[in-house]
Amino acid sequence: MSETILETERLILRRITHDDLDDLLQTWGDAETMRLFPKSLNRQEMGEWIDRNLKRYEDFGHGLWAAILKDGQQFVGDCGLVVQEVDGAQELEVGYHFNKNFWGQGLAAEAARGCMNYAFNRMNARRIISMIRPENLSSRRVAERNGLKIEKEIFWRGYQHYVYVFERN
Repeated sequence: MSETILETERLILRRITHDDLDDLLQTWGDAETMRLFPKSLNRQEMGEWIDRNLKRYEDFGHGLWAAILKDGQQFVGDCGLVVQEVDGAQELEVGYHFNKNFWGQGLAAEAARGCMNYAFNRMNARRIISMIRPENLSSRRVAERNGLKIEKEIFWRGYQHYVYVFERN
């Protein structure tokens, strides 16, 4: 198992490896979970996604991390920090994708809050964003619970998105 990046009350976040492919497919391969994404992923696409995420670790020192329940060591999703280009600027986004069997337990908000704290305290970030489609009410609630506010609405990667922002004073 790869080293722990951060811990929250109920979760351990660690680097994703190719050994996580089947667990990731439980989320990324599920049509209901990915209904607001361009499409769900198959096994090959999931492997390519992992490769891109491993490259993020190499290039930036962070990416999306595996979210593991401390109680039972179960893989429940991913959450982390990804550099995105938005309106010509490099932005640090907190993103999350959780297995639908674990929705409604506050895990995404807890993981995202842990990642935000990591960004502010360990990376000295000044600003965090989340790109969320207007119809994704559950992700919007996660962002709002963590204090992010809508800064603007943009057309990004083929879809309307709200740019949620949290800026450190």
